[in-house]
Amino acid sequence: MDHKIFFTLLSLLINFSINAQQTVDEKVKVLLSKMTIQEKIGQMNQYNGFWNFTGPTPDKGDQKVKYNHLANGLVGSMLNVRGVEEVKAVQKIAVEESRLGIPLIFGFDLIHGYKTVFPIPLAETASWDLEAIQRSAALSAKEAAVAGINWTFAPMVDITRDARWGRVMEGAGEDPYLGSLVAAARVHGFQGKDLASPYTIAASAKHFAAYGFAESGRDYNTVDIGLNTLHNVVLPPFKAAVDAGIKTIMNSFNDLNGIPATADSYLQRDVLKGVWNFDGFIVSDWGSIRELVDHGYAKDRKQAGEMALLGGSDMDMESSIYINELEPLLREGKISLDQIDDAVKRILKVKFELGLFENPYLYCDKVSEKQITGSEEIVQATLDIAKKSIVLLKNENNILPLKKQGQKIGLIGPLASDKTSPLGNWRIAADNNTAISVLEGLQKFKGNELSHAQGVKLINKLPEGFHEEVEINTTDKTGFEEAISLAKNVDIVVMVLGEYGFQSGEGRSRTKLNLPGFQQELLEKIYEVNSNMVLVLMNGRPLILNWASENVPAILEAWHLGTQSGNAIAQVLYGEYNPSGKLPMSFPRSVGQLPLYYNHKSTGRPGADGEDAGSVFWSHYGDEKNSPLYAFGYGLSYTKFEYSTIKLSSTEIKKNSSITASVKIKNIGKVKGKEIVQLYLQDPYASTTRPIKELKGFKTIELNAGEAKTVSFKIDEDLLKFYNAHQKWIAEPGIFNVFIGTNSLVKDKKSFELLR
Repeated sequence: MDHKIFFTLLSLLINFSINAQQTVDEKVKVLLSKMTIQEKIGQMNQYNGFWNFTGPTPDKGDQKVKYNHLANGLVGSMLNVRGVEEVKAVQKIAVEESRLGIPLIFGFDLIHGYKTVFPIPLAETASWDLEAIQRSAALSAKEAAVAGINWTFAPMVDITRDARWGRVMEGAGEDPYLGSLVAAARVHGFQGKDLASPYTIAASAKHFAAYGFAESGRDYNTVDIGLNTLHNVVLPPFKAAVDAGIKTIMNSFNDLNGIPATADSYLQRDVLKGVWNFDGFIVSDWGSIRELVDHGYAKDRKQAGEMALLGGSDMDMESSIYINELEPLLREGKISLDQIDDAVKRILKVKFELGLFENPYLYCDKVSEKQITGSEEIVQATLDIAKKSIVLLKNENNILPLKKQGQKIGLIGPLASDKTSPLGNWRIAADNNTAISVLEGLQKFKGNELSHAQGVKLINKLPEGFHEEVEINTTDKTGFEEAISLAKNVDIVVMVLGEYGFQSGEGRSRTKLNLPGFQQELLEKIYEVNSNMVLVLMNGRPLILNWASENVPAILEAWHLGTQSGNAIAQVLYGEYNPSGKLPMSFPRSVGQLPLYYNHKSTGRPGADGEDAGSVFWSHYGDEKNSPLYAFGYGLSYTKFEYSTIKLSSTEIKKNSSITASVKIKNIGKVKGKEIVQLYLQDPYASTTRPIKELKGFKTIELNAGEAKTVSFKIDEDLLKFYNAHQKWIAEPGIFNVFIGTNSLVKDKKSFELLR
């Protein structure tokens, strides 16, 4: 260790009277007593990386101001500073030039990997493999940590029911039960068992709250939902993250029932810090405190700062309002020192838990950075979960898997050879052209003759960054004839179509969910000359696939699978891996159905049966079915599974007891396969209207051809609880229905009664 650093740290330890016997809370208290008002507020201030920290010191403008703030202990965190050299340089300024030498925490959007890119979170959720999801988060954290990052703005745990919203790619889909389990898995992955390990980082669940319910699926839009939906659907994944020990929470851009979330004291102080007893800190989203003015909620920046602090926001991300306005607000008596101290205590506590006071450069190891970045361990884990994330939507006449020899295969589509789009959005640290393309993946299988044609280009130019609009090609059909000619002369066509990677993500709302550009036309033209076709989809959200579903024999939902995309897809196409993924979101037949979700209410006119048969007076569309094209939980295999009738160990649940629901499942196909067995419950009569069905459990089994296993689920009172009209979590006595099946459309049921 550098002698200057050593003596600086030594003096700090003496100055703060910090010793190993003190608890973290005691250490925080000692440090807080040494801090000036300005230094306290500084801890609540986060800046985006604003210059090359290994270069010359800025001497003018905003950069100079921010640098001076760093040097004077008026910055608590930096974001988007990465790489050992850069992070170390910034940390050195904070630790060695400021009066107290309080280390910075470095934040980054580690949404689905750092340099090595895992599948987008929506795709990972399609695996329903919580261990693989946790491992993905853990290895992403490890790769980022050795690059100096110790805090991620993930997981995104927003429940969403509207595929128009681009950020569905960051979350776990439409279901709060599955979303809660995924949230906890990702928190455990990022933070590990020891937050002070050089390979773990602090997590931040976002966006608190209801961001995924943006009106019309338009990003940043207003949200208006009742307490029933808020507590039963929106909040459970956040509660799961808190229960998993998450250290930070990020609030959201939207207003909720007229109050911007950044200033919502009910959400942040009453629920999160109050009822849930969350002891970490809340960070605003980018500039969201400043945006209180844009919302029309605050008259100016000063009032915005007041409202945000009173509402419970502890750290200001990149709006410079806290650093400029909190001290005047304190002098005027509009905020209190206790409120500032509470925020600072929370921030300092996380820094102590990260081990930054013991070693501010804990996450700055160039040797580890070189050895771990892109390591074989990470690459193999990426491939593993990528294969598990693929969902087989259709497979007529067992066209898949492909024969391994003796065939002429035509690979067509603008995404077939693309090495950037499969990385998806929110992969800030990854380099372009680093994904394995489908072409490269298929080329590794040598037994068939493979030909390739782009068919048509999807985009006009590669965006320079994820902030740019994607310019879709709508004028140039060059390549059609080449692709048609190729298709005529092969045994089977593999089409690779979908969304470009930057078409989903933040700010990427869409009103049309069809295949963009000329892809649909290309698909139909190729089908006319060769109907022996497999469609591979790469996308970040559910798409409208009516024509393909009706005509194309085989469809694979392959999402944006990250670095190992091509290898994963090729292995599934050739049957090296039998697909087992299940949809975490319903796929609509029409945009007009949105929002669309399986766990909807019945309504007072659910159907046109009996005396109303043939009537129009029931809840439906006149021009489309109510049902999804592909339902939540849906996914096929290269084999088939047969379910027996459900058996219940009892038809009654008494207080503090439980029953078991079981079903026998048999592989009646010819190959080994995995099945994700899903448990759904229905509370048909309650003090508030309840969903027609809710996921309450799932188990993955693997069966050889002809093999059978019994799968059992425990059902107890806790599993039956919901947030009722009296604002209480309660299981109400009465009849409940049990469904166990292969997706949310399961009809077979048995009933039991909860007694009091």
